[in-house]
Amino acid sequence: GLCRRSRRGGSAGLMWLQQREARGALRHTCEQGEGLPRYGWLQHDGDAFGVQEIRERGLLLRTEFVKRPGGQHGGDWSWRVTAHPDMTVDSQDSLISLFFYVATDGQGTLEPHVEDGTRLASVTGSTEELGSFNISFLKATMETGAAPKHASYHYLDAPSPGLHLLSALVESSLSSRAVFAAPGGPRRRFLAVGARRGPPEGEPRGHLLLHQVTLQLPGRVEVTFESGSVAGRPGPLAGPALSAELAAHAAAFDRRFEETFALARKGFSPAEQRFAQAALSNMLGGMGYFHGRSVLQSEDTEQPVLSAEGALFTAVPSRSFFPRGFLWDEGFHQLLVARWDAALSRDVLAHWLDLMNAEGWIPREQILGEEARARVPPEFVVQRSGSANPPTLFLALQQLLGTAPLPYLRRLFPRLRAWFHWYNSTQAGTLPSTFRWRGRDAQHERFLNPKTLPSGLDDYPRASHPSADERHLDLRCWMALASRVMGDVAERLGEPAGLYRHTQQQLSDNALLERLHWAEHLGAFADYGNHSEAVGLERRPARAAPGQPLPPMVRVVRRAPRLQFVDALGYVSLFPLLLQLLQPDSPRLPLLLDVLRSEQHLWTPYGLRSLSRSSPLYMKRNTEHDPPYWRGSVWVNMNYLALRALHHYAAQPGPQRERASHLYAELRANLVGNLFRQYRESGYLWEHYSDSTGRGQGCHPFTGWSALVVLAMAEQY
Repeated sequence: GLCRRSRRGGSAGLMWLQQREARGALRHTCEQGEGLPRYGWLQHDGDAFGVQEIRERGLLLRTEFVKRPGGQHGGDWSWRVTAHPDMTVDSQDSLISLFFYVATDGQGTLEPHVEDGTRLASVTGSTEELGSFNISFLKATMETGAAPKHASYHYLDAPSPGLHLLSALVESSLSSRAVFAAPGGPRRRFLAVGARRGPPEGEPRGHLLLHQVTLQLPGRVEVTFESGSVAGRPGPLAGPALSAELAAHAAAFDRRFEETFALARKGFSPAEQRFAQAALSNMLGGMGYFHGRSVLQSEDTEQPVLSAEGALFTAVPSRSFFPRGFLWDEGFHQLLVARWDAALSRDVLAHWLDLMNAEGWIPREQILGEEARARVPPEFVVQRSGSANPPTLFLALQQLLGTAPLPYLRRLFPRLRAWFHWYNSTQAGTLPSTFRWRGRDAQHERFLNPKTLPSGLDDYPRASHPSADERHLDLRCWMALASRVMGDVAERLGEPAGLYRHTQQQLSDNALLERLHWAEHLGAFADYGNHSEAVGLERRPARAAPGQPLPPMVRVVRRAPRLQFVDALGYVSLFPLLLQLLQPDSPRLPLLLDVLRSEQHLWTPYGLRSLSRSSPLYMKRNTEHDPPYWRGSVWVNMNYLALRALHHYAAQPGPQRERASHLYAELRANLVGNLFRQYRESGYLWEHYSDSTGRGQGCHPFTGWSALVVLAMAEQY
């Protein structure tokens, strides 16, 4: 589907249904649990062009769109959908219905134009932001577009209940009274919409018009949108004209991709280049404009409240599974987006900073409006004002800083200053130059190790007993990065930078870092807190009464905790390396490189695992229903930071220069090679990868930070 970047801009989209003896499942979205072999963008330029393929049993759908600028309202666009039979199963001559819809969201008008009683030929309409327009639904053709194709047409005219309820509305309007009768072919019943529906339950939000075309595979359908403000249009963007425009944009995309990332010049095969193009395209094609109210819980209120209405233009981790903004993910996303389109990335950063409250806090998950809340488990909906998230937007800003216009930076600077102050005032530790994530799980008895969701690393092991004495290494390193970037921005603007440079100097002081976080007996940097390694999960009581369910598993502490460094060798231990805080001649650098390269600890043939195999909590469940997450899997964002750091140290004079260069080359080959193999075998990029087999795990497709593989291939850090 598509919509305008507007709170009330309306929407248009596609549904489809494979007609199997007047039965079938209506699809409006591609969902992870449906077992589709592959779906996603093959090419998408983030602006005016995209090609997508969706494969399911019996069907290959190819959708293509292109925009043609002009007028005062964004110009024209056209959409082509080609449906092919899946040659791996007997689907030739199968019936498919394609449903194209346009809906307003409480503002604007739509007027249907119907031919032959059942075919919605076009829609004229107007909205405040789009002006007047005409949408034409062209007649079906053969897959090449060369000849007309027999099809049956139906339409639906109904009040719109909102985008998240459209599927249910359409499904409820289907009946099996329609008959498909191609010349010389058998008569077949199929599911078709009725012409009109009464108002849906609840208050209607707008107007829905839907065009259904039913045809035998293969076939093609085109839809054109023409803006009333475009003058001197050369002709409809359809048929051969559309083919030519799509071909020109595809060629331009290929050229721009190679100019930006140079993968062909680096020796990557055509298949590897297509993989990288798909990774970038799904990042760009998954970007969305979200608006509504968040549910917030302040320390000053007893009950959660709705925020003021806000809007966010952002990339997302997974458009089908996580279709919303995540703060720490977004900094990683923009590292890639900024290489492709710096202006687009600057726009996203500004949207995120505009969501800041008066104290300088940005909620870590942006669940804006009813549609977004409908897809989120209730326990994650409420955003608590004391909880932070890694300030990764500074990573992206650091990359953008050299070319960002000064007026843009001046608008951002007050928000950046407030954000930086919020972290320093709310996440500081008890000792100077220490930091502690607030918001760890309070119900200690439920978890083997209470989660630290604000850190982004969720179940990564921390001190077993949360307390005010904790010192979190990763947060301290993030604040070192933030102070450095704040100093750079301030100096570029001619603003006072002394405070930021002083903080940067303190947090980058290797001697102070060692005093606070070096665990000599572990041979690594570590968190510090009230900790016991003698914890486990047990059923209490051990047996259930006859006929009763098993009692729950609870945490058992076999030895009292004490203040100490936490034995959790893994990603957190590497943060002084990952964010390049260690001096090239630091005596701790070779020790971290030892840990990184040790197969007993973090090294695998697929990338760096998140937690050492020697850790007491390696691959341990946190509850009986809570499998390990950041306790061994290979995560692409952290591996990208490791490559970035090794690339840095390989370029610095120092005793570890040659070793860092060798490790960099080996790690890059392992990570890129495994992600490409898994994509080729499964059809997807994944949220994380098994440290023992390399297989994709968790959410898929996950083209958020896993798409950083493109930058690893391009060696852009």
